[in-house]
Amino acid sequence: MKCFLFAPELSIKLCLQTQPLGVMADGGSWFAALAFGVSLLKCLFISAYHSTDFEVHRNWLALTHSLPVSRWYHENTSEWTLDYPPLFAWFEFGLSHVAQHFDRNMLVVENLNYASASTVLFQRLSVIFTDLVFIYAARECCRCVQEQKGSRDILNQPAFVLAVLLLWNFGLLIVDRIFQLGLLINTACNSCAHHLQGALLFSILLNLKHIYLYVAPAYGIYLLRSYCFTQDNKDGSVRWSSFSLLRLLTLGAIVASVCALSFGPFIAMGQLPQVLSRLFPFKRGLCHAYWAPNIWALYNVLDKSLAMLGVRLKLLEEAELPRASMTGGLVQEFQHSVLPSVSPSITLVCTLLSILPAVASIWWRPCGARGFLRCLLLCALGSFMFGWHVHEKAILIAILPLSILAVESREDAGIFLVLTTTGHYSLFPLLFTPAELPIKVVLMLIFTIYSFTALRKLHSGQGSLLHPLELVYLLGLVAVAIVCEILFPLSPWKQRLPFLPLLITSVYCSVGVCYSFLRLYVSLLRQREKLKQL
Repeated sequence: MKCFLFAPELSIKLCLQTQPLGVMADGGSWFAALAFGVSLLKCLFISAYHSTDFEVHRNWLALTHSLPVSRWYHENTSEWTLDYPPLFAWFEFGLSHVAQHFDRNMLVVENLNYASASTVLFQRLSVIFTDLVFIYAARECCRCVQEQKGSRDILNQPAFVLAVLLLWNFGLLIVDRIFQLGLLINTACNSCAHHLQGALLFSILLNLKHIYLYVAPAYGIYLLRSYCFTQDNKDGSVRWSSFSLLRLLTLGAIVASVCALSFGPFIAMGQLPQVLSRLFPFKRGLCHAYWAPNIWALYNVLDKSLAMLGVRLKLLEEAELPRASMTGGLVQEFQHSVLPSVSPSITLVCTLLSILPAVASIWWRPCGARGFLRCLLLCALGSFMFGWHVHEKAILIAILPLSILAVESREDAGIFLVLTTTGHYSLFPLLFTPAELPIKVVLMLIFTIYSFTALRKLHSGQGSLLHPLELVYLLGLVAVAIVCEILFPLSPWKQRLPFLPLLITSVYCSVGVCYSFLRLYVSLLRQREKLKQL
């Protein structure tokens, strides 16, 4: 039996001591049913609303199919220029050869905003098909979750709960999951002594979508600590004399080979600076058009509030202030009015400082798979909190690994409920048409209610999962939804302040995300204190 979720010191013991459950016992029938159900649901939504990402990927299919490689990262007929790593460009190139059998017109670069029925069908099916890799990863994760003793009801088993939390994740139902699938696979491989395979898969993932730089420090330090250093001291700290240069060179060769295959042709053509300028477009500004719910959303609101207060107190001249640039819903650079403006270098420093304690923790004492997962989670969330031009969908990179921890720990389950509920609600503005309102509300309610009831049963007898104030905060999301989704569209403010619902949603959800980040760090420090006492 493969065990993918636990570090070397835990994996063998758990594989030997725990009996296969659910997935193993009945041939995977319930897991297959869950996977089939979510795929069927996505098929039902094929004709539903599609966002600008639809045109983005149609354009990338067209330019990789119709243009020579040398023009891929120079083409700018569409505003949605190619800004993913080269390996993903080759992936689009491969898909384009299938797309031509659906509708050749979608592969014409000049056909901007082309959305025939065949094009929509192809785009939807390509997502559903690549979900198979995610489904496989989720299945391997569920295989290695410990069985709950004394319970024969499969619905109350950690493996079943985890399968639902992963496969039926609300965020993955409304957002394409092509790249979220890789995270679990790499997490699984790294956590069970398959270090070289993990390094290979993560390198491929990083060359498919560079947003996974968020968690690269966790992977890099974990591999260096657990693979390149072959022995620990009795207290769990690193034994420096056990360092293996050969292993380090092996890891480096794997990473360098993948990067060479991906970037090599563009380096040979002298286009590396052009590719990097597309991958890291710092002129897009601190925040996305819709602010991700992070620390910079709170910073922006504080700056705006201080500016308004300064004008009322006649400390500032309104004519000299920037003209609502950061609340205009545009992707652009802007200057803060009162507080110091934030540069990319400042966000980088803040991000590194935010993840440093987590990375240091797995260096000094890895604590097995749970330690690695917690570090990965904190790196993802720290980068989301302090990163430059963060997209709101990036919250899913933190939610998925936290799902695994939530079925094993009551404290993590409570944090999961806060982060998932606020993180998922922050995605509501991505589906803004009236026709999708009932769908997104129903889907989120079903997932949220299931998460609360299933995790409460799973951790019954261990105390409440949430504090009263946490419950009050989460219930406040109902009021926010009523105001933003129902009342505001009917009010006269809709024309005057179109960005207001987005601002309210972002700021309110920022509080929950920041709170979850702090609680995760408190949990990490508590575990460190317990280890010191042992």
